[in-house]
Amino acid sequence: MEFPLQTGPVCLRCGSALASRSTSAGAVQCRECRMAPPPFIRAASYGIYQGRMREAIHALKYDRLHGVSNGLGRMLAEAIAQLAGEAPEEMLVVPVPLHASKYAQRGFNQSRSLARAALRILRKSHPAWRLTLASRTLLRQRATESQAGLTPRQRRINVRGAFAVSDPVRVAAQNVLIIDDILTTGATARAAARALVEAGAASVWVATLARAQRVGGNAFFDTEEDTPLAGASPEAESHAASSSTIGPAMPAF
Repeated sequence: MEFPLQTGPVCLRCGSALASRSTSAGAVQCRECRMAPPPFIRAASYGIYQGRMREAIHALKYDRLHGVSNGLGRMLAEAIAQLAGEAPEEMLVVPVPLHASKYAQRGFNQSRSLARAALRILRKSHPAWRLTLASRTLLRQRATESQAGLTPRQRRINVRGAFAVSDPVRVAAQNVLIIDDILTTGATARAAARALVEAGAASVWVATLARAQRVGGNAFFDTEEDTPLAGASPEAESHAASSSTIGPAMPAF
């Protein structure tokens, strides 16, 4: 099975799938982006967070199979390349940071690993771009709850004020590209972008490996467990977490 790609009409701002009836009516942005425009210009993703994509991301994050970062980095590079001709050619590349406690537990930041792999590829495929990795620019200044199992509103509250810029002078008047593994409701991307804009960034863009899809109403497949964000019981979340880790085999690319 191939890595699932997002097909059909999507929001030109956040990349969320749009209903065909919305595009036929002339809408080019989702309701959320129309009602509350995000502080980033555009978010691009390679594919959908399900199937082999989900397995590969979990292999990196939870099984620590670092070898998958090269294949995933190629996909992330393709997601970033979607911004060519629209985003500035010179940008600071800022991976979404982990809190110090989470970093100590995991031992690495998967977003940073993916960003480094993608930049190696983009230096060859897009030599005109001047993309500078700035891993320490953005800080997660307080530990947040896992976003797993939270509603979209709860996610926004959970990450509100969670990020800070370590050196505003470095960011001032700069164009910034935020990197993360998954974009679900966009709460994390919005909070991170807001901190960068408030520090003086000229523009903020977002690129992720995968985009979570709605499974009905306002529910998404979660970024940590395969349970919808809305209405999942603690027992269901616990069961999903216990069954979410794939075996030791490394996903083939």
